[in-house]
Parts: sequence; structure tokens; C-alpha cells
Amino acid sequence: MGIFSSNKEKDELILVFDIRSSSVGGALFRAQQSGIPKIIFSIREPIILQTSLDINQFLFSTIKPLSDIAGKIAKTSIGAPSRIFCILSSSWYVSQIRIISFKKDTPFIFTSKLADDLIQKEILTFEEEHLAKYVHSSHKIRSIELKNIKIMLNGYETSHPLDQKAKELEMTIFISMSPEQVLLKIEETIKKYFHFENIKFVSFAMSSFAVVRDVYMNQDNFLLIDIGGEVTDISMVKKSILRESISFPLGRNFIIRGIASILSCTLGEAESFLSLFKDGHAEAVTEKKLKPIIDKLKIEWLQKFQESLANISRDISIPATIYLSVDKDFADFFGRIIETEQFNQYTLTESKFRIIFLNTEALHGIATFEGNTIRDPFIIIDSVYINHFLIHPVLPR
Repeated sequence: MGIFSSNKEKDELILVFDIRSSSVGGALFRAQQSGIPKIIFSIREPIILQTSLDINQFLFSTIKPLSDIAGKIAKTSIGAPSRIFCILSSSWYVSQIRIISFKKDTPFIFTSKLADDLIQKEILTFEEEHLAKYVHSSHKIRSIELKNIKIMLNGYETSHPLDQKAKELEMTIFISMSPEQVLLKIEETIKKYFHFENIKFVSFAMSSFAVVRDVYMNQDNFLLIDIGGEVTDISMVKKSILRESISFPLGRNFIIRGIASILSCTLGEAESFLSLFKDGHAEAVTEKKLKPIIDKLKIEWLQKFQESLANISRDISIPATIYLSVDKDFADFFGRIIETEQFNQYTLTESKFRIIFLNTEALHGIATFEGNTIRDPFIIIDSVYINHFLIHPVLPR
């Protein structure tokens, strides 16, 4: 079922916070019966860039704009939201697509209890594998999403597996989780302004996948790339199903920190240099100094990108169509790096990369706006996904 179907449920006023690794956004929107959200108020503030990535300082630097935005939204007097959602981008969560296999010599009946038991075991395994890697071992983590992507019985995909008999079961699931200390701090900050007990957390990976899949229904195979401040996420979609996902810890801030380190300048100066260079406004002397530095950093980012493509492919072709989400000021910069990439495009992909930026133009028409409300592509994606989630609470296919 598409995201633009209708429903008889009453429109709801929803509050959404979009927490990225370079900025924090917030919006109020009406989840409408048409399936098209109406965004009433939208705001975004940057996260102050730190010289090095310390998780505690990073969290502190993120909570400040989150608190400011929550306070400003609370003062709008638009009305009390009925629900609150937080859409998290990397590095605030970890996710994985996992395949659960179950076989018996004699036929068994697929039940919800069997599925729940198998999934809970898989979640525990995921936690054990990633706990030490991503967070301090003494810190707890919380599962924020569990999405059933595909169920196969006896080798055949089925959308109605309950009470069916089989000897072989395969479930493909998407799991995401986040450090408990991060989620509690976010909840505590929001609750200072909105007295809500239940705040729902969602990953940007899942929301962007569901929206792109339904908006571009004629494109079954594609890569979904989100370049944040600290991390780049790559998801591969085949036959409209999320098959693989991978991340590497280099985002836009890697370029800025690299310039600052090599030139021994401040982060603010490095950001200004990069802005002048990529917009073609740098003086000749400055451009000559910056070009080899930025070229070196581009190559480092590209090598990680190439490694990720090789790891995600697993001997199958990589889709050539890319849907790219990135801060507007860096869209052309990273787009050109990907487009000029040579090696993988002719060994792993179906054809030369075709990049579609997930900007306001590409997302035109899937949300409406009140007055001069800021058109924020990340908020648009978040709102459309939540509207779909509220009106048609079904798992992504």
C-alpha cells in the first residue's frame, strides 16, 4: 500500500525532532487523512563542531540546540501535539539487517510466538556483538526499531505467514538501537517543555528508505546514501526491499577537521576556506594552497566509500541509481566525488552512477506547508514517514 492512501482517522498535530550529527531540526505538522502531512512550523539549528569527536562533548553540543528548538516550538502557541517523534541519524544509533534461519525435519506451524522468540534471540545477539564496539560496556542500550522486511517459508516469500506449515523459515529483519544514556538525555530535554511519557524514536535510515521507496515506485533497485556530519550511511535496496546497510565514520566534518589540521587553523577558518573553495570564490593563491589538501581528503573519503561498496555488494551488482541526502551546502561537493569515482562504477555497478539529491525539489508535492514555513528536506522525509506510520501502521514491505 502506498503512503498516499486515505484513511478515516482524525488529523493529528505531531511534533518531530530531527537529530543529525551536524544539526538539529524540529517541526510541528498535521498528519492528514490524505497521507500528505501539512508542516506548520519548522526550524533547524547547527551543532557546534568540535576539534575531536568526544561522545560526551558531542552529546552536550547536540542537547543545546535541541533544548533551544523545543523551547521555541513550545512558545509558538500552535497547540499541544498528540505525539512526539525523534528521528535519529548516525552516530546516534546503530542498525543492522539480520537474517534469521530456522529449520526442522518435521513440519512446524509459524506463529507469532515462534517469530517473537527467534527475534528476541537475534536482538540479544546483536546487542552482544555491538555493545563493546559502539558504547562503553557499562552502559545500557535500548532497541528503538524492529521492522520485518521479508518472511520466507520453504523458500517462498509470503506476506501472510501466520498459521502456515513449513519445514524452513527465513526472516529478514531491520534492528536499530541506541545508548540508553543518549535516549534518556534527549527525553529529559524534551520533557522540560512537553510533558510526554512516551517519545517514539525512529532511525533516519528506515524513514528515508520507506519514503524514497514509495515516492519513486518505478525504481526498484537503488542505493540510499546519507552523508552526515560524522558518518556516511549506505543502504542497498533490491526489488524494493532493504537488503544491506553499511556505515563508515567519515562525513562532512572529516573534511573540515582535515583542513584545520593540515593548515593549523581554527575549525571556523577551515569551514570558511572550504566554503570559498567549493563555491569557486577563493582567491587564486588560496585555491592553489587548498586544492591539494582538499583533493587528498576527497581521496580518503572516496577510498572508504569504495571499500563500503565492495563490502555491501557480496558478488551482486550494485544499483547505479543513488538517492543522496546531505546538507544542502555539501550536495554538489560530495555529488561530484561520487560521480567522478572510476573503479567501482565499472566493476560492481549496473551502469554509471546517477545521483538524485533528496532536496526540496525532488520531494516536491509529498508534503504541504503553511505560509512561509521553512522547506527542510529532512523534516519533509520525517513527516511523510510518520504520517504513513500513523495512518497505515504496517511494516515496510
